[in-house]
Amino acid sequence: MQWAERVNVVRVIGTGVMGRGIAQIAAAAGLTVELADARPEAVAEAVDHIGRMFDKLAGKGRMTTEEAAAARDRLRPVDGPLAPTEADLVVEAVREDLDTKRELFAELEEVCPTSTVFATNTSSLQVTSIATALADPSRLAGLHFFNPVPLMRLVEVIPGARTAAWVPDALVALVRRLGHTPVRATDTPGFLVNHAGRGLVTEALQVLAEDVAGTADIDRVCRDVLGLRMGPFELMDLTGLDVTHPAMESIWRGYYGDPRLRPSPITRTRLEAGLLGRKTGEGFYTYADGAEQEDPEPQAPESVAHPVWSDDAELLAELAGAGVQVERGPEPSADAVVLVTPYGHSAASAARSAGLPVARACGVDPLSTATRAVLAVHPACDVAFARSAWAALAATGRKVTVVRDSPGSVAQRILAAIVNTSCFIAEQHLASPADIDTAVRIALGYPRGPLEWGQHVGPRRVLTILRALHSATGDPRYRPSRWLVERAELGLELTETGTSPRDLYA
Repeated sequence: MQWAERVNVVRVIGTGVMGRGIAQIAAAAGLTVELADARPEAVAEAVDHIGRMFDKLAGKGRMTTEEAAAARDRLRPVDGPLAPTEADLVVEAVREDLDTKRELFAELEEVCPTSTVFATNTSSLQVTSIATALADPSRLAGLHFFNPVPLMRLVEVIPGARTAAWVPDALVALVRRLGHTPVRATDTPGFLVNHAGRGLVTEALQVLAEDVAGTADIDRVCRDVLGLRMGPFELMDLTGLDVTHPAMESIWRGYYGDPRLRPSPITRTRLEAGLLGRKTGEGFYTYADGAEQEDPEPQAPESVAHPVWSDDAELLAELAGAGVQVERGPEPSADAVVLVTPYGHSAASAARSAGLPVARACGVDPLSTATRAVLAVHPACDVAFARSAWAALAATGRKVTVVRDSPGSVAQRILAAIVNTSCFIAEQHLASPADIDTAVRIALGYPRGPLEWGQHVGPRRVLTILRALHSATGDPRYRPSRWLVERAELGLELTETGTSPRDLYA
């Protein structure tokens, strides 16, 4: 019988939100759960809380009354973290402090059987660093659950440098037994999910810093064009800058200042000002009675004062169908608004390269969707023609976000950063392509895994966006990953590992 099938007793140390969640799913899966905390009263509170969760599940029909009672009976309070035990597994969920975790595991090694496997639920500390406190570091691995544990069904399994080879496979099997989805990650800064998530927030902050668009408009584009459940600024307000900014700095430092992961001074300033988000009532948004206060969107002009010419035949057809006067010739007339739809390049540079009248040219992001269009206006644009462009797009029934012209516009830049960050993770073999996509889709709620998403848009198109941004800005944050470059040039999918020298030795 495999180890994961033999596990009967699990000790969970730390009965805060994470510890309670881990204990709940373990007891529900049929394991006896020893609950321990430095504060005895916290254990009693946790048992009561978890019991009420089981009752709620039974009330909703997700468990029978008998199953809820049996799961509650499997919760066993113990006198303290170091009480004698025959546990097969000990999961530590104490505060995120290296010395505290090291001291706890060193003491556990003295009281637990040599067969007990140790797991840390750390989200930011290196598993290898924690394991240095053990005489036998081979028995410790990371088991990173996400909050709220019963609902967030992803678990990162992270071996340290000296973790025994059999332990990660055993923990993967145990996670499946608990009804969750395991992914393997390496013991590197941010592990998998927190590393992959940097693409969204760091690029959104860069777009804000350049005054391309405001926070609400960036969030609207991310929701309606990219299909994210929450925009990056809504997400940072929900998590809190006291959590988000230190994580950004930690991961950036951990990769020795990699420009792709560079944090923004915007969040450092707001953190120091106490603008943390929902928890303080004010962040990127203000909150009244817990509800986000978002300014209404500006209303588009009602009349289109000029005919519209575009390099995109489908856009022209849509505008014509909405009753907008369009021009279909090879060149625009002297009175026409010019709508260009470039990937990677700014509208002004695209118009100039094509020999089109720059003052009458605006950009429409080709990633725009049926619900929202993104209109880019450059500094030399004639205001009257820009207003006609806005009115024309609004006539199609879509909401229109007007942004300052920049290489790639908002959606392209953020999407390219998301894909490129995950390509870097794959390139460095920090996780498999399948685990990258699974982890990000489940834990971050993206509509697709980032590699799958890049494949859907097209590796060559993503590469075009990044190279154009790199060329226009000179910023190494847009340096394309070798994983992306190779697959775009060789015609491989971003989700494929491809042939390696190891395949020749098999």
